[in-house]
Amino acid sequence: MNKLSLLDTSICTENNGDKIIMDSIQDELKELFIDAFYVNLPTHDRIGVSSYKHIRSSDYTFACGTNLLSSNMLVYKQWKVNPIDTFFLNNVCLLGVGWWQYQKSPDLYTRLLLKRALSKDLIHSVRDSYTENMLREIGVNNVINTSCPTMWNLTPEHCARITKCKSEDVLVTLTNYNKNPEKDKKLINILSNNYQRVYFWVQAYEDKAYIESLIQTEKIIFVGPSINSLDRVLEDNNIKIDYVGTRLHAGIRALQNKRRTIIIGIDNRAIEKSNDFNLTVLTRDELDKLPELINNSIQNNIKIPIKNIEKWKSQFQ
Repeated sequence: MNKLSLLDTSICTENNGDKIIMDSIQDELKELFIDAFYVNLPTHDRIGVSSYKHIRSSDYTFACGTNLLSSNMLVYKQWKVNPIDTFFLNNVCLLGVGWWQYQKSPDLYTRLLLKRALSKDLIHSVRDSYTENMLREIGVNNVINTSCPTMWNLTPEHCARITKCKSEDVLVTLTNYNKNPEKDKKLINILSNNYQRVYFWVQAYEDKAYIESLIQTEKIIFVGPSINSLDRVLEDNNIKIDYVGTRLHAGIRALQNKRRTIIIGIDNRAIEKSNDFNLTVLTRDELDKLPELINNSIQNNIKIPIKNIEKWKSQFQ
């Protein structure tokens, strides 16, 4: 029986998007490692002696998804790892990990930290070409672009079953840490004018207060701040609903549930996924194009790097 340590990005965070990522990652790992024993350890908080012991006794340690990497990891600590940790945490395998924002070349501290922490023998899985290129720049060449595990099941057969034409209602999200009141209000107004009902999912704690600061919300149908609440709406066949919003992984959850999806790109994550995998993305600056896109047929030609995914998986078989 394998023991796996998961550096779990859903621990110590209010962002339910990380829970969507971990949900898919754990599904994929359970298929790959049947009857494995899992220990979940934090990335958003410091790890200590107990975590070190689990890592040392594990067959594999996976760093799971989201924006864990940056060009200055001494300053931007989405993954709270330091040089002391790397004495114990020095064989980590990346799984669907991404780079935070478009940045300059990684600094010396980051280069040394990552080259020490990451496995030199295992192939690392990253979510886009940008992250792959940044790692190769620092000499981590055992890396491939697999896309995020949330997308691994968005096969041509799955996408063919996604509705192409506009639905009656729409599910929207906004992003509390990347606000643009003028454009976000414009987004809500466009959706209100083009759909019968507007649902709003609270992906993070401050999202509800943010939308309430923008508009009168009497006509908004709020969806509870949990993955289960989101799934109840997306899985309900009596609700004909599209997804349009700034939250990337809420949109991918909608695609998993065969709902027509338009991502409003606010950072490198959605833009790179559009470039690499043909995800339907409009930037905030392109909102004037949104009504036409909503009211026309959308072809779901998402292109998943299946060969890279199989190559990454095969090293554990």
